[in-house]
Parts: sequence; C-alpha cells; structure tokens
Amino acid sequence: MASSPQPRPAGFPLPTEFEAIVFDCDGLLVDTETCWSRAESALFREHGHPFGTTQKQLVIGRTVEGVGEVMAAYFDRPGDGKVLASQLLDGVRRELAGGAAALPGAADLVRTCAERLPVAVASNSPRSLLDTALESSGLADLLPVSFAADEVPTPKPAPDLYLAACEALGAAPTACVAFEDSNTGIRAARAAGLRLVTVPSLAGQDLDHDWLLGSLADPGLHAWARALRQTVTHPVD
Repeated sequence: MASSPQPRPAGFPLPTEFEAIVFDCDGLLVDTETCWSRAESALFREHGHPFGTTQKQLVIGRTVEGVGEVMAAYFDRPGDGKVLASQLLDGVRRELAGGAAALPGAADLVRTCAERLPVAVASNSPRSLLDTALESSGLADLLPVSFAADEVPTPKPAPDLYLAACEALGAAPTACVAFEDSNTGIRAARAAGLRLVTVPSLAGQDLDHDWLLGSLADPGLHAWARALRQTVTHPVD
C-alpha cells in the first residue's frame, strides 16, 4: 500500500508529492466539448427539442452510448439509445475532422507534470475519438499512456478507467491526482480513490473537488506543477 502524500505546502490546496497524474481529455485538455455540443444540438433540434445549458448538463461527461440512452429517454423514444448513439458518434467525428485545439494552459501543464511524474489520460470517449483529439491538439506525444471508454469493462462514472491508468503507471490510486471537468468523471476519480483537481467545463458549477479552478492556465496551478516531486513508488495492491 502506498504511503499518503506529504502535508500540503503553504499556499497550495494539494500536496506536491504524488506518484502519478491522470487527466481527463474532453473539455479538460482539449476543446472537444464544442464539437460534442454542436453534434448534440443537431440531434436535439432534429427531434424537436432545444439544446441549452440544462440539456448539456444531462449529457456532459458521459460515453457516446450513455448520451444515446439519455437522449432516448428525453425524446421519449425508448429502445432507440443505440441508434441515437450511432448518429451522435457520426456527428462528433464530422465535427472533430476540422480539428480540436488544446485548451489554454493544457500543453504547458501536461509537459511540466510529465517532466516530474508519470502521466496518463483516462477518457470516456471511444479510442477513435480520443486519438483524434490528442493528435489534433498536439498532446499525443506528451501523453503516450491513455485509456478509452471502450477499453475497460465499465466506463465513468465507474472507477475502471482511473484504476487501469494508475495500474499502467505503477501507481497506487490514493497517491495520484485526477484532473476532471464533469460530475461523471469526478465520480469515477473519487470511486477510484484519487485526489481531485476540478476545472468545470460549464461555467458556474461548484463541483466536488480538492482544488477548484477556472482554467488550466491558472498561475497557482502551474507553480504547484513545477513543485511536484514523485513519492517513492510502492507496489499497488
């Protein structure tokens, strides 16, 4: 069992000694939420419904399959979840074909963390969309270890993605930090036992967190990243 992280230094809400860092991707590192929102909005309009903040909160952070089921219930079309998920996936692919940019501060933060600790991505997107997002944003080389929703038994909000990432990095989850932007991902990280930096992708949300920030470009966050040190790695039980 890994030892607990050391007490937090003055000025930082989190300690600076951990075994690894695990990042979400969509809406956290890469501006794919714009692509998802356009594809989601098109499907809502097609079925005669508006798409605003309330609807976005229903679907954000879910897998493609999960969004399909939510849409089927919302549209009162029981049994059509798989069809709607397939239509959504096609729409997101079309939107991503135009490219997706890294969000402000993401590249510098990942680079700084990766110079000090093992890092990985745990994403609720399928592998095809995750690879596209990381490549188009220029983050793929910085994040060679990644896990997608279709590579674990149960995606977020289950802990499987975070547990798989920590295992691949040889780190105990309780000695790792997760970066998340949605309640679905937050539940997964908490269930796996990681500490949590939360950067909501929807403004005004007060989500569960150990450190709540408005942007990955926050100077305090980058100061914390520069101070990171790897704890002695212990075998993961």
